[in-house]
Amino acid sequence: MQSDTVHWISAFLEAQAAELGAATNTLLAYGRDLKDFDSFLARKNLDFDSAARADVESYLVWCDAQGLAKSTRARRLSAVKQLYRFAFEEGLRTDNPAIQITGPGQEKRLPKVLSEDEVDRLLDAARNSGRNMQDQLRNTCLMELLYATGMRVSELVSLPVSATRGDPRLLLIMGKGGKERLVPLSPPARQALADWLVERDKIDAAAQEKKQPPSRFLFPSRGASGYLTRHRFYLMIKEFSVAAGVDPSKVTPHTLRHAFATHLLSNGADLRSIQTMLGHADVATTEIYTHVLEARLSELVLENHPLAKAERRNAGGNTSSDGQ
Repeated sequence: MQSDTVHWISAFLEAQAAELGAATNTLLAYGRDLKDFDSFLARKNLDFDSAARADVESYLVWCDAQGLAKSTRARRLSAVKQLYRFAFEEGLRTDNPAIQITGPGQEKRLPKVLSEDEVDRLLDAARNSGRNMQDQLRNTCLMELLYATGMRVSELVSLPVSATRGDPRLLLIMGKGGKERLVPLSPPARQALADWLVERDKIDAAAQEKKQPPSRFLFPSRGASGYLTRHRFYLMIKEFSVAAGVDPSKVTPHTLRHAFATHLLSNGADLRSIQTMLGHADVATTEIYTHVLEARLSELVLENHPLAKAERRNAGGNTSSDGQ
């Protein structure tokens, strides 16, 4: 494989592990599928960067001709689609050649949804986590900003401190591909940010006393990047979920982004506004949250509507009488 191809795959797999908590076996499967797609492209003197929609479709036809099962073909297309979505968001490509391609029997997977109560419990856990007050203020700010803005975790951890000065009502976020967007801050997020900045300025003052340069990041770290890593934050949010009594398998930085969008939609926000705040290039990407909301509403009706309850009681009665 060419070095660019290796970079694309390794960066994609790292993001899957850090942001979504993908299991090792899942990452290995992604790697195998993407290497297979790369081999197909190489035979046509193409690579990930130069492939077009027709090339992705040709790959699916080729997979079918090899006699691969429908589930295998769907899985390979899923890997390719996720790779190109990642590449588009990271600015590796200015388009997504796979976005409109549908696979064999592929079902749209709805994102896992956290309830508003579960998010409240996660925020409470963050406020009380850490070794000291400094950790608690930082953790609170991280979680409040993530839920208030729907930022991608990479945008959150690398946020420059200069973007947060002056008690902002709106936060300027540098998104994928260098695109900027403004998102409003909720009062709790603004308060958490103000509290953390006071403590963070103390960190800078202590560094200057030691003749060390101040960090330009809101969440500084001694690591190579200079800021809190995505992987570290992923581990932190799992700790918050355990402390909050929320199923850890439901909680990742990305599910907080989903919660932001779903809760906005359920409380009356329009889809275009949510698209803008999430930084989605295509409203079709944002529309998945309408399906999440529809599924949740259907579930609520089935659980709580009097007719649905009566039907369950009748079904239970019929079952008992059949058994006599």
